[in-house]
Amino acid sequence: MKTITTQIPALDKVVRICDFLSDKNGATFSQIYQGVGIAKSSTSSLLNGMVAHGLLRQENDKYYLGLRLYELGNKAVEQYDIKKIALPVLTALRDKTNLTCHLGVLQGSSPIYLTKLESPQAIIIRSWEGKRLSLYSSGLGKALMAHLSDEEVDALLPEDKVLTRITDTTITDINVLKAELAEIRVRGWAYDNEEDSQGVRCIAVPVLNPQGKAIAAISTSGVAFQIPDDKREYLASLVMEAGQQLAQQLK
Repeated sequence: MKTITTQIPALDKVVRICDFLSDKNGATFSQIYQGVGIAKSSTSSLLNGMVAHGLLRQENDKYYLGLRLYELGNKAVEQYDIKKIALPVLTALRDKTNLTCHLGVLQGSSPIYLTKLESPQAIIIRSWEGKRLSLYSSGLGKALMAHLSDEEVDALLPEDKVLTRITDTTITDINVLKAELAEIRVRGWAYDNEEDSQGVRCIAVPVLNPQGKAIAAISTSGVAFQIPDDKREYLASLVMEAGQQLAQQLK
């Protein structure tokens, strides 16, 4: 995630610690100050304060994100109007496709799910509200990134960035990925061809404001046989229609 520097260094450090722990199953004091790059004395004071406020919890010699963040996150989602506005659109899309549907936004350098509607079918896609996604291998991430400026894309995908191979179909070449982003802009939808999770496919479209900026994205996901090649274009048309409906309602 991109490091943000403000005029409040202590706040910057708190956020950096939260970001560091967000993808760790706990971390020790030494792992945190070395991983985040904060002096030992500052790290100790910050960790103690964050534990006192419930932002972190401490078990034995490890620190974990605290339930206070979960509570605040739920409140933030409740107050995010787009979620309420999108719910009927997503419900209709779910009913038309019989697939799992998501609403997501770009938060920093990561897409994040705001809403998930389960498929009525027995097959369950492993995802949840608040889940962070890969920017380059998820359909929703590619849909959001396709409508960023070249400068913004370059900031997210510098030439020295390593695109880790997650599955056999994951795009690991930045130039190939950028070519796909250009194609997404033309056709209007992004496709995750089992790139983020083996056996799972996803079709996603951006929700554009009047200036053409992607303020969110919606997607429909399923296992490979639920999104076969011969149904992909049809399902994409349904997702695009839903994206356009939501964009109209957000004007």
